[in-house]
Amino acid sequence: MDSKRLIIFIVLSLGILLGWQEFFAPKPTPQQVAAQKQAATQQQAAGGASHNAQPVDSNKLTSGQRITVNTDVLKAEIDTVGGDLRQLTLLKHDSAVDSKKPLELLTDRNGRVYVAQTGLVAASNPALPTHKTVFTAEKTSYELSGDKLEVKLTAPEANGVKVSKIYTFTKGSYKIGVRYDIANGGAAPLAATAYYRLLRDSQTPEGEGRLAHTFTGPAVYTSENKFQKVSFDDLAKGKGDYAKTGSDGWVAMIQHYFMSAWILKPLDGASVCKDDKSCRFELKQSNGLNSAAALVDYATIAPGQSLSVSVPLFAGPEEYDVISKLADGMEYAKDFGIFHIFASPLFWLLTKLHLLVQNWGWAIVLLTLTVKAIFYPLTAASYRSMAKMKALAPRLERMKEQYGDDRMKFQQAVMEMYKSEKVNPLGGCLPMLIQIPVFIGLYWALLASVELRQAPWILWYTDLARPDPYYVLPVIMAATMFLQTFLNPPPADPMQAKMMKIMPVAFSVMFFFFPSGLVLYYVVNNILSMAQQWQINKSIEKKNKAALQS
Repeated sequence: MDSKRLIIFIVLSLGILLGWQEFFAPKPTPQQVAAQKQAATQQQAAGGASHNAQPVDSNKLTSGQRITVNTDVLKAEIDTVGGDLRQLTLLKHDSAVDSKKPLELLTDRNGRVYVAQTGLVAASNPALPTHKTVFTAEKTSYELSGDKLEVKLTAPEANGVKVSKIYTFTKGSYKIGVRYDIANGGAAPLAATAYYRLLRDSQTPEGEGRLAHTFTGPAVYTSENKFQKVSFDDLAKGKGDYAKTGSDGWVAMIQHYFMSAWILKPLDGASVCKDDKSCRFELKQSNGLNSAAALVDYATIAPGQSLSVSVPLFAGPEEYDVISKLADGMEYAKDFGIFHIFASPLFWLLTKLHLLVQNWGWAIVLLTLTVKAIFYPLTAASYRSMAKMKALAPRLERMKEQYGDDRMKFQQAVMEMYKSEKVNPLGGCLPMLIQIPVFIGLYWALLASVELRQAPWILWYTDLARPDPYYVLPVIMAATMFLQTFLNPPPADPMQAKMMKIMPVAFSVMFFFFPSGLVLYYVVNNILSMAQQWQINKSIEKKNKAALQS
């Protein structure tokens, strides 16, 4: 069994498993769906009783007047109901469906719900503004002209307490400041709790392909419990293991390339948490919508005193150089899955190579060359073993004719030949197996990199995150996979030999739908592998001829 067959077997097995889960696995029955909704509702009720102030259980959106905000990188719409951020368009990033339109990250249009909400609650003052309160603003349209822009919304006075909600937009930034200014004009001390939540439906992000599926859902990070994510399916079942309290961290909704997050402790500021009990996290699903919220107990405000608390919201692309400077652990939102240990250093190397050549396409080529050079001794050992196996192929054919249907004697003779020729039949497989985790890590490093989105390479390759529009790279990939089969030792079974030539071509069909940056890596890797294998095969053949002549 050579390495090519082993790799194809592994890939096809995974493909069959994923295909079964996607197309043939039994779907939940209506009774199961109803049970899941009931469990989520019960969990919500139980969670609501655990804290004194958590009115974040109502997911129904109502609309008031819209306030538009334009900056150089985004267009925002704030609704006067709740002061919610209902619409956020990223002007520098195009839509995955229509490249002529900018990408909408947050939205409450076209049957979609993905919004950012905040509110204040206190047992002593139920009139404090929540996501249902109607705010007022001085203007309905704002335009960033300098470095910063503030949008102030004012809530109705609540038993002597005056509350303003201020959004701060910064030039060139996807970080939006959200500040509460609270003036306690009442007669009693005010102990308020603020909630900061992201409310989202379970729809797959636009452009998400079946062959390149990535995680979409809520995530929580604290310095103590690190990065934890929970799927929408687990939320529907009332499941999910994540940190419920913390003295820092952030709560987010992440998806392929983009994220939104409420940051409790930014790197450029102090934590809004007084201790590890004053900040709580709550992830749940209700009425088909998913809520990822952070709840913060504010310091008690004495009568006649004021308090200002700011919690930034980041909503934008998961660019490593940006998110890693916002908060501890935020780089984990660039989700590399279980292969993070391999993908993270490979992505780091990719960014360094990009600094060198200033082109993500050539950076991928250089990264492939680097990885290939590091694994050269392993692949060389594998190819030498395969070359020896290929050189023995004529003898195997003669032995097969000699022993006919006597499989036992044939196998014994083959093992004797391997022993005398000092050939290990598994020698071509083991070195390849060692490399598989690294290659998968490299796959995820490229797949999760928003840096490749809208990144040009050469010619018509203007976006390495989109499939090749003319399918040139996938065709080259199919050709190299087919040609490589001639360099491998042929199977003894003629039918199997034909299958081994057809399967790589059939398998390469999926590359027609992969991002061109990923296909570029595989094409370069295949060409280098073919060159190395051809050189080693020729070297072995030359040694064998010299041995025969001597």
